Amino acid sequence: MRPDETTNEVKTAGYNSLRLAVLSRGPRLYSTRRIVEEAKKRGIEVEVCDPMKFSLVVGEGSVDVLHKGRHFTHDAVIPRIGHSITQHGVAVLRHIEQLGIWTANTGQGILQSRDKLNASQILARNRIPVPITVYVRDVIDVEQAIETVGGLPVVVKVTQGTQGDGVFLRHTAFEVRNLVQGLLMTGKSVLVQEYIAESHGKDIRALVVGDRVVACMRRRARGREFRSNYHLNGTVEKVELPAGYAEAACRAARLLGLNIAGVDLLEGKNGPLVLEVNSSPGLEGIEKASGVNVAGAIVDFVMEDTAFSEVDIGQLLRTIPGSGVLSLQLRNHPKMVGKRLRDVFASVPVFALSRENRLVWNPEEDLQLRYDDVLVCYGELTELRSSLRQAMLGVPREALMFDETAEETEG
Repeated sequence: MRPDETTNEVKTAGYNSLRLAVLSRGPRLYSTRRIVEEAKKRGIEVEVCDPMKFSLVVGEGSVDVLHKGRHFTHDAVIPRIGHSITQHGVAVLRHIEQLGIWTANTGQGILQSRDKLNASQILARNRIPVPITVYVRDVIDVEQAIETVGGLPVVVKVTQGTQGDGVFLRHTAFEVRNLVQGLLMTGKSVLVQEYIAESHGKDIRALVVGDRVVACMRRRARGREFRSNYHLNGTVEKVELPAGYAEAACRAARLLGLNIAGVDLLEGKNGPLVLEVNSSPGLEGIEKASGVNVAGAIVDFVMEDTAFSEVDIGQLLRTIPGSGVLSLQLRNHPKMVGKRLRDVFASVPVFALSRENRLVWNPEEDLQLRYDDVLVCYGELTELRSSLRQAMLGVPREALMFDETAEETEG
């Protein structure tokens, strides 16, 4: 027996009882087939489940999921939900999450990534470089939008779309106005986006699995087409991914709540720009271009991570009556910047501080606050709000407390 066979046996030992479901309407699609193949190689019981065949049951104090009339009893789920059934697919996935079943991507993560405006908002707020983008709701705003993104030409796109659909390059203000007007009249939400000339007709797709890039490729458009999508007959080639690009891809996927994602990166003058994050990335092009067994990496991640479920800490802590989590963004309270925690808070339980690209748990009292810091506090909400108001306004705490007894008497 070869050493690699021994290693594989050790790796898969104990996982033969894992029951894996792939949520997909296309069992014959390349990506779905490859995941099923790799799962079976590892001795995993795997089933392709059509999201449209689920029934969701809600009762007093309980939820249940039925697939084709039978109870859904799988241990882990890899969602491959198509854009056309996003709302229904996410509803199914959220129901599964309520049962405590492990999912490779969450319903919230899928929704955030598929709304291009929302995704850009989240990424930009967290210092992920993205092309300048303007959300346009009226034709009269087109000229201002063009100026804001740096002038013509510009990219016009709808907030919901996939595989290059709904993405257009326009070179004159007249063309932009006509296109935007037409899209708005059909009920579309429209974005006007900065055109990155140096990345015309090409981008890099990084496949992120569990906080690391497992494969990448450069995609190039053919002919006069500026969209480089593989499904638009673009070509793909192997590429060595610089560390900065890999870091941007991993952070983008994590911020949008995705464990498995295809992150599209533009090669800008000053480094990578995150263009889009795909929650159900196709595997065919990237496996062929990179030579990497991406489907195998996905299944390995499931095997390693399925015992651990992610938790919405705010929702969990709100289950304690009267308690919860509050955040404080220092950029909105400049008087606090430069001070130390102990000078600002007497007894507020600050249990985390978000700074740059890291999270500091239980920060020290002598830590000096910075402009972009975000404080995360937990405790009894009435007491917590009072203490935070005192810190923000710098007034005696007693002046911020409400006399509930007096209010009741007056009523």
